[in-house]
Amino acid sequence: MNHSIQLPSGEKIHYILERRQRRTVGLKITQEGLIVHAPKRIAQGYLESLVAEKANWILKKLEARSTNQQPAMQWQNGDQLLLLGNTITLVTKQDNRSRAIEYTPGFLQLAMPNHDEPSAVARKVLQWYKKQALNDFSRRLSLFATKLGVPTPALFLSNARSRWGSCNSKKEIRLNWRLLQAPPHIINYVVCHELAHLKEMNHSANFWAVVASIFPEYKAAEKELKTWSPKLHVI
Repeated sequence: MNHSIQLPSGEKIHYILERRQRRTVGLKITQEGLIVHAPKRIAQGYLESLVAEKANWILKKLEARSTNQQPAMQWQNGDQLLLLGNTITLVTKQDNRSRAIEYTPGFLQLAMPNHDEPSAVARKVLQWYKKQALNDFSRRLSLFATKLGVPTPALFLSNARSRWGSCNSKKEIRLNWRLLQAPPHIINYVVCHELAHLKEMNHSANFWAVVASIFPEYKAAEKELKTWSPKLHVI
């Protein structure tokens, strides 16, 4: 839910409020702006006082986000896309029929009647990404589940703007399809992170020990993911 508060300086801070089963309030800057994760029963007034208290930090982070913002995708011939950490070029061609997307190293080729309609191109490309993501992530999940010694959990794709993955009490894992754009080791890190929640549903020292047991370089990958995040949210 969208909210905003006005600071004494006259500036407004807009934020998205997500209430969850948690004990503390968390503030997160994403491509969407400020997201506040809050306990379900916390008072709105108290929440706003916390946001106001952190106003300087929030405004500084929002300014940095704005500076680092990636140009919007045009969804036209020649656009640059990302796939497994590599830049690929979108090629669109006129055809009387809508053909299956063809991927060759460095190029993603579309042939369709409405090849010059950005919304049609975007829809088809995103469908392709989601299909590839499900296949790619399933393979990685199975591999690392075997390494961890647990049954391969059910996998679902996520379209979340504020998180890369999640694991629920039913032992279902959701991974953001946009991760397919990231280098393989970063995808592996997110997969291992969520698999570790099958053993530890928290972020305790025990949890990180489980992550390290199947992905020792998790700290470096976590930092890299933050750097990659703006690029992954262009689409």
